[in-house]
Amino acid sequence: MGYLNNQVVTVDAILTKKGRELLAKNDGSFRITQFALADDEIDYTLYNPSNTSGSAFYGEAIANMPLLEAFPDESQIMKYKLSTLPRGTAVLPVVAIDNNSISLKQGQSTTIQPQTLNYLGNATAFETSGYSATISDVRTMATFNGVGIQTTAATTQNATSTTTLGTNVSSTVIGSQINLRATTVNTLFGANTTINATLTIVGLDSGARLTVPITITQTTTL
Repeated sequence: MGYLNNQVVTVDAILTKKGRELLAKNDGSFRITQFALADDEIDYTLYNPSNTSGSAFYGEAIANMPLLEAFPDESQIMKYKLSTLPRGTAVLPVVAIDNNSISLKQGQSTTIQPQTLNYLGNATAFETSGYSATISDVRTMATFNGVGIQTTAATTQNATSTTTLGTNVSSTVIGSQINLRATTVNTLFGANTTINATLTIVGLDSGARLTVPITITQTTTL
């Protein structure tokens, strides 16, 4: 990772890990149909309306911030995607689930149905395009899938989200309902009685984002 020259206009585009995985299949599954923009590296608290040089310089500190090169780790980049909200929106939408954390025992199942608050004037709490859910370590799940959304993007994503045994990789599914079942594999625990992961849920229409910790407790031993 490095810094870009912020004195010139630069477009730095790379494939994510998932994109590289699809490209490597060489079976036609790699097709770019959408893109997203984000401003992860911008610190808006540096906007200074008290700058004595005038309004043209209020955002001077922001404009002079170093820009990072793109890198493919989806857990560390594109966290704060830019989104278009209806004119007059006064409060940003937020994703909510029933609990602030998820605790499961080996083999235990749970279902998550996200809602989006402060969305479309509170006329609805669910997003038409559904939600993407990314588990940081797919090994921790025996089952991880999304249901309820039948768009092409959802169908394609859910079909390619398969478990990679023995490898610590993330996995993403799309749905209005996310189903999880904790692993029953003892070897993942090693000398520990619990293993941990995170689940990141993003509203595909609003761009609202929520990350919650997951703890899985061992109940059987070899």
